[in-house]
Amino acid sequence: MIESSDFRVTRMSLNHGGGHMPVLGFGTLIPDPAVTISATRDALEAGFRHFDCAERYRNEREVGEALQAGLAAEGITREDIFVTTKLWNSNHRPERVEPAFQASLDRLRLDYLDLYLIHTPFAFQPGDEQDPRDQNGNVLYDKGVTLLDTWRAMESLVDHGKCRAIGLSDITLDGLLPIYESARIKPSVVQVESHPYLPETELLAFCKEKGIVLLAFAPLGHGMRPGPLEDPVISSIAARVRKTPAQVLLAWAVQRGTALLTTPRTAARAKENFNISALPEDAFHAINLIETRQRLNQVVTTGVPGFIPPVKST
Repeated sequence: MIESSDFRVTRMSLNHGGGHMPVLGFGTLIPDPAVTISATRDALEAGFRHFDCAERYRNEREVGEALQAGLAAEGITREDIFVTTKLWNSNHRPERVEPAFQASLDRLRLDYLDLYLIHTPFAFQPGDEQDPRDQNGNVLYDKGVTLLDTWRAMESLVDHGKCRAIGLSDITLDGLLPIYESARIKPSVVQVESHPYLPETELLAFCKEKGIVLLAFAPLGHGMRPGPLEDPVISSIAARVRKTPAQVLLAWAVQRGTALLTTPRTAARAKENFNISALPEDAFHAINLIETRQRLNQVVTTGVPGFIPPVKST
């Protein structure tokens, strides 16, 4: 699936859909609207051509604004970039999928999507409230719809030419298997937390076998301290190859056959995260031998992302 040995231009073909995903992706989970615009522009200028968005992030409009301005300034076309967004949990009912998709498309100011993901496998109470809770603060789940029901509606989007590929996010291998087996249009991409402390080896092996791209989010440990960035194995390799710990972690992710998302918020960090190259084989294997195991985001058990600040009611 990998089409180049130069990580900066490497793309992975989507075997169950159309298009080719750049392995280096820019994630847009940024709470501040102004920073969203500047960081997206900086990422585009640094060379990123893969942009990962979500209805849940509440900043699709700002991302769309930045992309439109950036495309014009950089002299590149819509076909040169790969854009993903995600269906939020409160829109899992089949009749809500296409309106939610179209609303995201409008906010992003795009005519089509390269990839549309089900953000989590959990259905919340349908409605405009993204985080529905009862009086005790418990999430209100929707028991009247199955993940397969939602997937069928996602397949219709591909049938109608509205998006080129579909997939799932924040799902375990046990959750993925029944969807893969029942799907008419197989998932093209599975987006999950993955880094040396959570290598998702079994899931990656399954994805490789079935021609699915595993897209790793939080490849740097999402800023958790201590975390992979401070790991002595990573630090030692970084000093030896004269790269930063972040560059080492990102190179490892690509070298093992995944695509990745990172969220640099400055121009300098965007250039750093984009300028990665292959690690020596002994360094790559040393990272594979790291024994620490830690999941940093428990969204796979609740459907509630751990990295998104709750919106305070007014």
